[in-house]
Amino acid sequence: MRKSTKLALAFVALAGAVGTTAYAENNASAKMREGTMMRLDKAMSASGDTINFDQFSDAMNARLKKLVADNGGKLTVAQLADALEKARFERMAKRIIARYDTKGDGTLTSDDITSREKKVFALLDRNNDGKIEKRELPKGGRFGRHRQWGGDGEDDGGME
Repeated sequence: MRKSTKLALAFVALAGAVGTTAYAENNASAKMREGTMMRLDKAMSASGDTINFDQFSDAMNARLKKLVADNGGKLTVAQLADALEKARFERMAKRIIARYDTKGDGTLTSDDITSREKKVFALLDRNNDGKIEKRELPKGGRFGRHRQWGGDGEDDGGME
């Protein structure tokens, strides 16, 4: 394998590792989920199945380059860590809001939380007596191991 090909592959691997975990813009959640090869394939499809270095570079590191530019052309470990943490927690917050938001307005209220708690309580109160008994709790960690209630041959608290 030629040295330039090895360098290009090493760059792809490095850029992919950095680029896929880099800071995402507010409206780029779809781009965040694209893998390195998907971004390259998309860039190639848009330009007739070939790309030059500038197109390659844009496909690989757009978010990382924007983050560097937004920080005066230099990016420290602390700045990158802050950006990664912010992006991660924003994704988590979106998932939580989507899970709890009963009105679909993108906000979280006490009523939304109470509504979700009532649904979970009803699922756990398998005998519908208004109380959760220890035997009604799923086996395993956080509400079971995705083998839902009654699927393990044990008493299911009256649910059929």
